[in-house]
Amino acid sequence: MNAKNDSAMQTVRAFLAADRFVQRHVGPSPDEVQAMLATLGYATLDAFIDAVVPQDIRLRRSLELPPGRSEREVLQALRGLAAQNQVFRSYIGMGYYACFTPQVIQRNIVENPGWYTAYTPYQPEIAQGRLEALLNFQTMVSDLTALEIANASLLDESTAAAEAMHLTAAVTAAPAGATRSFLVAEGCHPQTIAVVRTRAEASGLQVVVGDPAGFEFRPGVIGALVQYPTTEGKIEDYRALCRRAHEAGALVTAATDLLALTLLTPPGEWGADIAVGSSQRFGVPMGYGGPHAAFFATRDEYKRHLPGRIIGVSRDAAGRPALRMALQTREQHIRREKATSNICTAQVLLAVMASMYAVYHGPEGLKRIAERVHMLTVLLAAALARLGYRIVHASCFDTLCIEVEPWALSRLGDAARARSINFRTISPTRIGISLDEATTLGDLADIVAVFSLNEVLPFMVEDLGARPDTAIPEGLRRASPYLTHPVFHKYRSETEMLRYIKRLESRDLSLTSAMIPLGSCTMKLNATTEMVPLSWREFNRLHPFAPREQAQGYRTLCRQLEAQLAEITGFPAVSLQPNSGAQGELTGLLVLRAYHKSRGQGDRDVCLIPTSAHGTNPASAVMAGLTVVPVKSDATGNIDVRDLREKAAAHKSKLAALMVTYPST
Repeated sequence: MNAKNDSAMQTVRAFLAADRFVQRHVGPSPDEVQAMLATLGYATLDAFIDAVVPQDIRLRRSLELPPGRSEREVLQALRGLAAQNQVFRSYIGMGYYACFTPQVIQRNIVENPGWYTAYTPYQPEIAQGRLEALLNFQTMVSDLTALEIANASLLDESTAAAEAMHLTAAVTAAPAGATRSFLVAEGCHPQTIAVVRTRAEASGLQVVVGDPAGFEFRPGVIGALVQYPTTEGKIEDYRALCRRAHEAGALVTAATDLLALTLLTPPGEWGADIAVGSSQRFGVPMGYGGPHAAFFATRDEYKRHLPGRIIGVSRDAAGRPALRMALQTREQHIRREKATSNICTAQVLLAVMASMYAVYHGPEGLKRIAERVHMLTVLLAAALARLGYRIVHASCFDTLCIEVEPWALSRLGDAARARSINFRTISPTRIGISLDEATTLGDLADIVAVFSLNEVLPFMVEDLGARPDTAIPEGLRRASPYLTHPVFHKYRSETEMLRYIKRLESRDLSLTSAMIPLGSCTMKLNATTEMVPLSWREFNRLHPFAPREQAQGYRTLCRQLEAQLAEITGFPAVSLQPNSGAQGELTGLLVLRAYHKSRGQGDRDVCLIPTSAHGTNPASAVMAGLTVVPVKSDATGNIDVRDLREKAAAHKSKLAALMVTYPST
């Protein structure tokens, strides 16, 4: 019987996939593992784990996870999930737009392990290529916003706006007894308003949302956030608002669009102190919401409060120009709970893509793209007006807000779906349409056909004029130059661009040339199989606010991952919403604060954190509105249990959380 069973098992194994993921991606071979174990004096890996991991924290059961798959099986499964997504033409806007990734960037950066496996550039001598690409990103942002200094980079536009609020709070003062408040224009993107509200509550700030024309900078108002252009597409003149804010000692932040700024007067010229936004439409696919690199620019006087990385120009030991991360004394790995932000490196690969998009197109190319998008938008506005619709705002760059009758909304939605088109429903009587780099005259004709409700058009779109008038107010048209540095003028041909990308790549250390023995919060095992689906249109062309039924593949993928992570961590549920480790920390701490508040113990605000913990931990705790009490650690990073007990006892009435890194850093 046993012989038969053995024979049957051998037969089964013969039909299993011959190529296993573990064999390809876990470095040590079985012989190397045995050699290391022999050196340590253990017969098996299990015996070694039994000896070094305390018995009382061992998991004494197998994880209930699906069986492992080969790489080919994984790709087949992902193909099946991708097929469940429906790629409509989305004109929803709200900070996300279709765009073209130049193939020289797609092939040689996005799909190149020389770029996507490099580690955080803590060691500048092995990161000069990426540092130059990020310096280009900073230069691009600083030029387009007309502000003196920019970072590289942040997580998304919404969190960048929240970071702007925190900077504002750090550099402004309010009269004693006054409630510190932050004004937010109702024309900001809804997701930005939501994130700013959440972060303000944790920081003890009051958010007031309203019409910026009526903003009153009373005592206690520290700043204001406006959208430029607004979420409905209107281009507003905020010069008077900036004057009133500055007279009251408040700052103004503009959430803005880099492509629009090639045609619009930049925020730095009309008085904004901070500019934030996303670089997504500079060659980065929408990807159902990310990842994308956000930007943050401000005036030089606030540079020591700027969140995220700053790349600076220095000199090496031989006196040659060299790049490095500058002003690191602001950052959490040094200042910990006194840091300006909990964000470390953020979306670097995407920032590199956006900077290379600007390098490849240059100022003239970016302006041509922007002018074409704007021309199509004005053309569409004229066509819809001919059909009898009212365009709510006379000014626009790429977004229209159209007034419709309540009875027409559902019919327009049905007509759009029939043509695989998504619009934005702003209200029961308003529809938003945002055009982009990928929009064609054929797309315009389809949009007009939708709004004609399938009746015969009394005109042809082409008849409306090949060069319509601009809808940008005369006083807000850009006159100043941008992207004047030679790097934005030298690489127009694909060959020149290819050589530039490869030259920078050769200055970096990545997994293509060596192992990277650094861990911390970033582990670089990006298997090719895991990267391939990022280039599939079914995954990277979905708008994050597309109807849920169009993203069934994504929803299934997320549900599966949530269930697997819940099983691994032992928690009943998992959220995939935080888009970085630091944001995960912040989210967890906000959940803890909400829990205490729900039990009537909202005054619990002390968080115990070992001194050996990663620097983001205390920085995240402060951003969650907690008071950090450090707990001693020994030379090897172990928590001083006696000190922990004493600190817990001393703060027991106010203790909210103990935050540990497990295993320790």
